Amino acid sequence: MFSKEGAPYLVAILRGVTPREAPGVVEALIDAGMTWIEVPLNSPDVHDTLKLLQENYASKAKFGAGTVTRVSELEALSELGLTYIVTPNSDPAVIEAAVAKNIAVMSGCMTPSEAFAAAYAGAKALKLFPCEVIGTAGAKAMRAILPPELPLFAVGGIEPASLQAYTDAGCLGFGIGSALYKPGRSVEDIAARAKAFTDAAKNLS
Repeated sequence: MFSKEGAPYLVAILRGVTPREAPGVVEALIDAGMTWIEVPLNSPDVHDTLKLLQENYASKAKFGAGTVTRVSELEALSELGLTYIVTPNSDPAVIEAAVAKNIAVMSGCMTPSEAFAAAYAGAKALKLFPCEVIGTAGAKAMRAILPPELPLFAVGGIEPASLQAYTDAGCLGFGIGSALYKPGRSVEDIAARAKAFTDAAKNLS
């Protein structure tokens, strides 16, 4: 799902986006070079949003559902044709059920126990969350003990200026939320923020 050759990966987290707002936001993100897009399930009319995005932009971007916490949520997401989900926690039951439906999982984790539980259940990537608390030192320590082939993403409080430090700590990608998108923020503002992130990603050493 994620290879080192494609790094760094920037996942736009559109928490709170509506079906009406989503097309303009997504077009701005794609134009800026951000093509991994997550819509959390606690967004309004989220299934309508994901269906709209899948039908109109699937050839240009990869869409996933975020904040997935229950096995019961997976059937509807599978019917939408989503190829990945993102969880805020490490729940082997959710991960295994998603894998059975051919849906890749980026599993949230904060501790080694959670990380390995997710890995053993079949997660394709790990979301180190919340990075405001864990920091780059924690990310580096976690990276040292995890299977080298398992990608680690930094999520929570990520800004353009922090990409290099988390890359140095061993992260392959980033989940970017309120620093990029908030409900009601103009498309022009979102586009400028997206460009700041993609420019920072291009300059990583």
